[in-house]
Parts: sequence; structure tokens; C-alpha cells
Amino acid sequence: MRNIAVAAALALTTALPATADTIRVGMSGGYFPFTFTRADELQGFEVDFMRAIAEETGDEVEFVTMSFSGLIGALGSGRIDTVANQITITPEREATFAFTQPYVYDGAQVVVKKGNEDTITGPESLKGKSVAVNLGSNFETLLNELPYADEIDIRTYESNITQDTALGRIDAFVMDRVSSSQVIAESPLPLALAGQPFSEIRNALPFRNDDEGKALRDRVDAAITTLKEDGTLAEISRKWLNADVTQPAQAEDAPAE
Repeated sequence: MRNIAVAAALALTTALPATADTIRVGMSGGYFPFTFTRADELQGFEVDFMRAIAEETGDEVEFVTMSFSGLIGALGSGRIDTVANQITITPEREATFAFTQPYVYDGAQVVVKKGNEDTITGPESLKGKSVAVNLGSNFETLLNELPYADEIDIRTYESNITQDTALGRIDAFVMDRVSSSQVIAESPLPLALAGQPFSEIRNALPFRNDDEGKALRDRVDAAITTLKEDGTLAEISRKWLNADVTQPAQAEDAPAE
């Protein structure tokens, strides 16, 4: 077993250049069940995924945690080498970064206070409603692409998105289907899924779009292919998500609650 050094930092200052065999991986540490801290230990789908990649490539992985909204900027400035936090591939991001193949297929999901799922039944019911999204996420863009976006009160949150929905301070929030289902299953808060996912999203690892970044991307991408083919990625998915969402056809099988 290769030695994998794991270091979690709460904030980034000026970082030294990465050594050739260390991949600095940024994540929020607050996006259950993909990346979160429990008993002072960083864990989740993304953590296991990156450790498995490091075993395939022979590299070490250093986990660096910060607010989600700062992850893309940290990658662009070279303070980290990639982001493992369910980063959705978008045309804007593809124009700036070099992405691996997708490793999670999911959908955007509306979540409401339990009892309100009969009146808010999906994105078409969000007109005139206050809807929260995580700051820096792609879900704000997805909402703004709806033909009636100007009738939705879109609010960005750094935290407390589930609590404010459960307390009725906002009408709904939008997150990926898998995370939403797991949050509802784990949380004592009265929350419920509202309707079906309204947009397919493909999540992958972004790297800087230069020669060094693309070379690292290619090495990691080859490892992802191996993890898909030998079943490791599906096993990690089932461990954390109770479903295999690593292939397009499988995403629909994610648990509803």
C-alpha cells in the first residue's frame, strides 16, 4: 500500500510549488456525503476517490480545505492542483480549465420544507419563490437559464441553506440530487425532495489548462478509467451514496430519499 499523506488546512496562504509526486486537492470539507469532517477526520466520496487515484498513479495527495466559493480561484492561481468537490462541467469552465472525464452523473434537485412538496413540485413551481443555492456553485446558472428566471428570488448561501429552508426563511434550495437525498436521510430537519431532477450535470476534476496541468490531468484521467473498469469507482459510490452514479444510465437509480 502506497503511503498517502493527508493534510487538511482551513485556509490557504501563499503556497509553495507542488512537488512532482504530490497532488494538492482542494475541497470544502462541508458537502456531505462527498467531503465532510467527522470526529476531526476528513472523509467522504471525494476523499476515497482521490486516495484511490493516488494509489493508481503512485502520487501522494494533500487535501486542502477552504470555502467552496474560493476553490476555483485557488486552482486558477496555482495554490492547488485540482478540485474534488463535485465540480460540474460547464462551457465557461471548460474554456478555462482542462477537465478529466466525468466520474459522477447527477441532476439538479429542488428541496423544500417537508409538507411543501405538494405545492412546490419542481422547477416550474419556483416562480415567485425564494430559492437558495450554494455560493460559487453551478446551480445559480441553471436557475438563471430557466425561461422564468426573472420571477425567481435567487439567493446565494455560504452555509445554513438546509436550516433556513426547514425554518421557512426561504422557500426552497437547489442542490444535486444525490447530495440532497443523503442530506435528507441523515438530517433531523424536516426536508423533502420536490419533483424530479431538472437538468443532467456531469462532474469531473478540473486542472489548469497549461502543459503541466494537462499532463497531470491525463495521468489522473487514465487512473479514473482504471477505477471504472475494475469496479473501484462503483464500489466507492455505493459505499457513500447507496447507488452507482458513475455512469450516465446509473444516475437515475440514485435513492429518492
